[in-house]
Amino acid sequence: MKFVIATGNEGKVREFKRILEPMGFEVSSLKEMGLSLDVEETGATFAENARIKAKEACRLTGLAAIADDSGLCVDALGGAPGVYSARYLGEDTSYIEKNSAIIASLNGIAETERTASFRCAIALVTKDGEHVFTGRIDGRIG
Repeated sequence: MKFVIATGNEGKVREFKRILEPMGFEVSSLKEMGLSLDVEETGATFAENARIKAKEACRLTGLAAIADDSGLCVDALGGAPGVYSARYLGEDTSYIEKNSAIIASLNGIAETERTASFRCAIALVTKDGEHVFTGRIDGRIG
């Protein structure tokens, strides 16, 4: 079976290839196919955004498509940055700067109140249907 990975992030493509190719699956990126994904991530959840991307990649290529969306949800910040994690403080802002800003925004908040979770959703869309898988790990921001 052949999959297309619905991302422009070559690091994510490498991760999916490392996992799927040893199991006998063929994996291509949109870039390798001469395509790019131009969709707005308008979902209110990581699962919705992953589904939006996978659905469009499947439509573009006719192949089974896999997409993921993930991010950090900080309870003391009302769940922010949440689904906006990649765009938090602007798309060109480094993750070091984003992390520093999050830590600074928690200044004065007790360590016990600095709870957060990292959430991930992976969507698989084929011509026959859709499946979404989610994961979450809870922790604290130092």
